[in-house]
Amino acid sequence: LAFTMRMTEKCDVYSFGVVALEVLFGKHPGEYLLQLQSEGHDLLLVDVLDARLTLPSNTIAQEVVTAVILALACARVSPNARPAMNFVCQKLSAEAVVHPISEDFRSLTLQNLMNAL
Repeated sequence: LAFTMRMTEKCDVYSFGVVALEVLFGKHPGEYLLQLQSEGHDLLLVDVLDARLTLPSNTIAQEVVTAVILALACARVSPNARPAMNFVCQKLSAEAVVHPISEDFRSLTLQNLMNAL
C-alpha cells in the first residue's frame, strides 16, 4: 500500500502477518524481517520468540511452527508471493500440520521456516 497506493487483499494478509509475528516475538518484527531479506542473516526461532514465554512442548511447538510459517508467508515483501487470507484461515483452523518438525525445535531457523510454504 505504501508503494503502490492501491488497496488489495494482499494488504490485509501482510498486516495479519505482522501482527501475528508481533504476538509470537513479543515485539514488532520489522528488524527480523529486514535481516531475513539480507543474505547471510539467519536467526534461530527460539532466539526471536517472546522470551517471557517458556519454550513450547511437542504439540504446542508444532502449532507455533505452523503459526510462524504462515505469518512469515503473509509478511513477504512481494504481494504476489503472499498467500490468500482464505488459505491462511483454512490452515489455522484445520488440524493439519503445515510443516512437520523433523528436527529439534531449538535448531529451527527463520530462513528455513520462511521457505517452508
